[in-house]
Amino acid sequence: MKVCVLFLLAAALAFGQQPLYLDAKQPLEKRVEDLLSRMSIEEKIGQMNMPCVYLSQLGRDVAAKLDACRRFTEGTYEKGIGPGGGFFTLADNALPGGPKEQAPYFNELQKIAIEKTRLRIPLLQTEEGTHGLMCSGGTIFPEGLAIGSTFNMDLVEKIYVAAAREARAVGIHQIFTLVVEPNRDPRLGRNMEGYSEDPYLCSRIAERIVRGAQGDDVSAPDKVVAGLCHYPGQSEPVSGLERGAMEVSERKLREVFLPSWVAGVKKTGALGVMATYPAIDGVPAHASDWILTKILRQELGFDGLVLSEGSGIDTSVYERVAANQKEAGVWSIKAGVDVGISYESGYMLDLIESAKEGKVSMAQIDRCVRRILRQKFRLGLFERPYVDVNHAVNGLPRAEHRDLALQVAREGIVLLKNDKNLLPLRKDLKSVAVIGPNADHARNQLGDYTSKSILQHIVTVLEGIKAKVSPQTQISYVKGCNVVGTALNEIDKAREAAKKADVAIVVVGENERRAPDGTNGEGKDVASLDLSGMQEELIRAVAETGTPTVVVLINGRPLSIRWTAENVPAILETWIPGEQGGQAIAEVLFGEYNPSGRLPITIPRHVGQLPVYYNHKPSKAYWIKGTNYVDMKSSPLWTFGHGLSYTKFEYSNLQVSPREIGPAGDVTVTLDVKNSGGRAGEEVVQLYLDDVVSTVTRPIKELRGFRKIALEPGESKRVEFKLGPDDLMLLNRDLHWVVEPGTFDVMVGASSEDIRLRSSFEVKN
Repeated sequence: MKVCVLFLLAAALAFGQQPLYLDAKQPLEKRVEDLLSRMSIEEKIGQMNMPCVYLSQLGRDVAAKLDACRRFTEGTYEKGIGPGGGFFTLADNALPGGPKEQAPYFNELQKIAIEKTRLRIPLLQTEEGTHGLMCSGGTIFPEGLAIGSTFNMDLVEKIYVAAAREARAVGIHQIFTLVVEPNRDPRLGRNMEGYSEDPYLCSRIAERIVRGAQGDDVSAPDKVVAGLCHYPGQSEPVSGLERGAMEVSERKLREVFLPSWVAGVKKTGALGVMATYPAIDGVPAHASDWILTKILRQELGFDGLVLSEGSGIDTSVYERVAANQKEAGVWSIKAGVDVGISYESGYMLDLIESAKEGKVSMAQIDRCVRRILRQKFRLGLFERPYVDVNHAVNGLPRAEHRDLALQVAREGIVLLKNDKNLLPLRKDLKSVAVIGPNADHARNQLGDYTSKSILQHIVTVLEGIKAKVSPQTQISYVKGCNVVGTALNEIDKAREAAKKADVAIVVVGENERRAPDGTNGEGKDVASLDLSGMQEELIRAVAETGTPTVVVLINGRPLSIRWTAENVPAILETWIPGEQGGQAIAEVLFGEYNPSGRLPITIPRHVGQLPVYYNHKPSKAYWIKGTNYVDMKSSPLWTFGHGLSYTKFEYSNLQVSPREIGPAGDVTVTLDVKNSGGRAGEEVVQLYLDDVVSTVTRPIKELRGFRKIALEPGESKRVEFKLGPDDLMLLNRDLHWVVEPGTFDVMVGASSEDIRLRSSFEVKN
């Protein structure tokens, strides 16, 4: 029968007859089923593989990789499987020349797929998009916690509008590693990719990412599939180590980790998900039908593609659920993994053998392939497989994207401390000492998942400072030490430079993952959150000169800077500020921009406090109230939501209406906020709820709303929040979401601890 179908297709094409699946006027599902019915098992398995091009199986140099991709597209590279379904990270790993190289090559591959393969199935190209398109020429936005610190959801959406625009222009259709899971253990290196510790904030960010990347029509020439990662979470592994099992209960999974997936998938319609590395409750996610099908597909209504993690199918092997890759592939396809992104035999020749042995059904393979074809049809790839090279090279608003990167960097900077208003600095200072390993290090500003080949100019902190001060100001620069180790010791030189300066600016933190001694990014987990190397010694030497000192942090995770917090008058947390980070930092230092960032994560005093997130349970609050560790305070250095400004804001006139509602009712919370200081600024007004008495233990407070407002000096604005059943629900003892009767305390303030106004309302049956 299969031979007959193949013969009829070949005959139809030979006589110029168009198969149903190539007719754009036909309904999508009819096209999918028609094409699926014509495919051999080898062609189906080919479609299920979209390998990462960094893999050595596709060559060890660029020329070899480009040739391998051509042959993999044609179906002649891997004997026994048909033409491949697409590629992951091709642009970043083999096309370093930017859009002028990327767009023509992607067109070339599509031409091979359409003209040199039997069924003319176009390729699906995927790239990383954590904080902008990850390939040469892509705008490098601030990463992770810097984006979260903006508390500006319009900016979040604009970032992913820009990333989608750049991706689709060169021929990329999906951007992944959009990390919407909350950060719950900062020791994990790849937590720098995430935005916040708070499920509510992560959920609002997830919604805006999907809207920005996918829009209303993913087939549009400037939209892509939003690939949310890493489902359902990996940010709280055992011992804070990469890929460690997530030993969480179903309650914690649903209360903490799933809300952002509900927001991004169920509410906003994300069409891409990457399965996580860890085992969840004893079962690897890549082998869990409960995780990938029952929750994701059936509960959340997910209708897109589930991609494996890099070498993710192998997680079943090292977790000893499967004896080998072949068995792991069987587990993964049954669980619901649609696409393998690594060269794993479990999803290649082993899978064909498993099908022939009856260990995998053709229905299970067809389920995966049907989803892949549906994704390609809904993207419009059968009608528009090629891109306009001229538009890719010359038609994008690059300057607009660069300006956006600058604005995100500005709004992502958090002023942690500013004793005696040391900041902002005067531009006409006689001399400034700029010190530290991150003061003039471009790559350390860019973070994880940044292209190997960077074509644009990166503004460092030193460069930014030089551009802001007066021509008469003397700038002295001393690196002082490296981020890691003791190989460079210029501490005495730094001390002398500080003594001669009016102000010393010390720029420290973490370094990039690709460095030989990298501390930041995927796989760079730490046991200590203290500053590494000689950096604290450097800060001490400078501060103890008596010269007014500002510490600027460039880092992907919260750092336990106890001595600095107690002894340095001004501290800026800039996280990973991106390609325009140096300019943004300088603008804040010298008062051109009034800092408005607020912490999306708690900064601990010591790693021994972990977990230290603000929304902990009452038992912790009961015990630590007025109680410290024997050797250290129990409070964090800075709490969630904290951030200072160069002006002051006053809160007043809190009103809650109505004061009594039913379980399905809504509440309106309003208040007035006034800029009582001397300069314009932006305030992040934060609303927290506390379910005072409930049938299960609930956090002491939970963020349930925030508004970022701009105010001129003396100006007031009325701020309004709407609270509905989704904001009041809890997971009861039977693991059902319900709104229980009782009192809810309303707390509004400038951080999770700086609560300015309080009120309450009642829910009654």
